[in-house]
Amino acid sequence: MTEEIFSERLKTVLISPEEPIAEAVRRLDEAGTGVLLVCDADRRLRGVLTDGDIRRAMLRNISFQEPCRTIATAEPVVGRPETTPAEALEILNRADLNQLPIVDAQDSRIVGLLLRRDLVSSEQLGLSAVIMAGGFGTRLQPLTKDTPKPMLPVGDRPLLERTIGRLREAGIKHVNVTTHYLAERITSYFGDGEAFGVEINYVSEDRPMGTAGGLRLMDAHEEPLLVINGDILTAMDFRDLLAYHRRHRAELTVCVRKYDFQVPYGVLECDGPRVVGIREKPVVSFLVNAGIYLLEPSAQRFIPVDRPFDMTDLIARLIKEGRPMVSYPVVEYWLDVGRQADYKQANEDVEKARL
Repeated sequence: MTEEIFSERLKTVLISPEEPIAEAVRRLDEAGTGVLLVCDADRRLRGVLTDGDIRRAMLRNISFQEPCRTIATAEPVVGRPETTPAEALEILNRADLNQLPIVDAQDSRIVGLLLRRDLVSSEQLGLSAVIMAGGFGTRLQPLTKDTPKPMLPVGDRPLLERTIGRLREAGIKHVNVTTHYLAERITSYFGDGEAFGVEINYVSEDRPMGTAGGLRLMDAHEEPLLVINGDILTAMDFRDLLAYHRRHRAELTVCVRKYDFQVPYGVLECDGPRVVGIREKPVVSFLVNAGIYLLEPSAQRFIPVDRPFDMTDLIARLIKEGRPMVSYPVVEYWLDVGRQADYKQANEDVEKARL
């Protein structure tokens, strides 16, 4: 890479060790690099903070007001300015990394950041996708009176086209779309998908089959299946999701999102009748379902063929059966475009080039 490109990228990825994790999440979302470089004022590298570090912090329920240095990797793998592309790729492969900070050997100052995508071309993933696009979009009426929710324009093109574009960029070429409400508006726009760089297969539901029931209408598949609700707008990394899924040997990976709720009252802590503490308007954090899943073919057999069935039903069934299932925190941009306010927000975010 040229020095100019290195310089421009560094503007987006440098962060102080004392910045809160919440700010790091925002900066990661804007940078799109999957990593921030934790540096002091004179650009000496003190650590790296990846989206994986953020995910682990979410699962450990670490407060996002803590300084980012508390969860950063203090002694990261680095390269030197003289490192060749072949040597850099070897380092990345050996350490199973996607980013390589470039550091001056003399004074430990950061001079660049090399990404795996700088060195290798995008490869097709061993993964198919399903977009659940058959819903009525009732909460978005009257916008959805004559237009299915996934076809509502977000910026200059339909939401569904944006989702298909993200899948294509991730190397996913085979996309299934489940349809029911105003299905012809979807099929006439996308056709066989060739014009959009993918191969599209439509799964028509004669009646609403829930967020999982339509999967049993599809042909059997041998590879993992990415399932995403048709009203989700996200910039998440599907390649990283697949790697995470395989690393945990999961049968189902459920994407989750951190959701904070501020209790509008002072909360008393009691030991029987005795008051032992009080917290004024505390913030309670939850991990909520993000509407994106990755499942193995073996999980599909738990979906019944004769009745509507939701992904939440499948999750409960797999828990009952003791099947291996994990959560994957989404730290990148994510929005459920289910209400009027959400739709307005989606268009504002696209206009601000957040994704």
